[in-house]
Amino acid sequence: MRFYIGCSGWNHETWLGRFYPNSLPNAKWLEYYTSVFDYVEIDSTFYKIPRREMPIRWASNTPANFCFTAKFPQVVTHDTRLGGGLEGLEKYFNAMKPLGNKLLCLLMQLPPSLKKDEGLPKLERLVPSLWKKYRYAIEVRHDSWFHKDVYELLRRHNICLTWSQLDTIQTPPEITADFIYLRLMGDGSSDGKDSGSVQKDRVKEMERWARLAKNVPSRVKFGIVAANDNYAGFGPATANTFKKMLGMKDNLTDF
Repeated sequence: MRFYIGCSGWNHETWLGRFYPNSLPNAKWLEYYTSVFDYVEIDSTFYKIPRREMPIRWASNTPANFCFTAKFPQVVTHDTRLGGGLEGLEKYFNAMKPLGNKLLCLLMQLPPSLKKDEGLPKLERLVPSLWKKYRYAIEVRHDSWFHKDVYELLRRHNICLTWSQLDTIQTPPEITADFIYLRLMGDGSSDGKDSGSVQKDRVKEMERWARLAKNVPSRVKFGIVAANDNYAGFGPATANTFKKMLGMKDNLTDF
């Protein structure tokens, strides 16, 4: 099974001097990033649906084997809590077309206040509006969602229940699609000033996730792992460590 392992975003100023060379201009950051990792999670699509020119640039400025995931726009997941924003969703689906096969899946990240009783009926109504050309993953952040009714709905539609490692909640390693998606997120408390170096020892947690990832059923076609600075302090180091845990080639020196 193939794994795509990288970070949550690449446009981090705190990585200068630690990951990016100090003299490297911002316009070259993505190109440099692709020399180390073959995957990145796009966070900016949550805040604003990109103009079509931006995904065209992402596709053309990355190698043929480089892949992305991208967050759903907040108008769907947060502003309307899965209950609206369909016009924006159509615009989003169209905007992401230029990524083609480089787009592994689209991620619905739900607000922590959205519980199953409210969200599951809305999700059922939303599913028919999802373009079949894309794969989908959902990150729930309230433990009421960890229920067989949710898993059954997701399996019917091949929607991946994202395995999320947060300090407040940890997703059960249920497999609901033909791929897995692990997000190593942490507590979300960092303001970014202290990122750029490893600050928390997450090795035991990561070893557990690595064991789970390596032992998924054969029906699982690929795995995605996204590491955030808030998890251990420095996303590239976390992603690099996880690659080594899976026995993958390491393109970086140790941090």
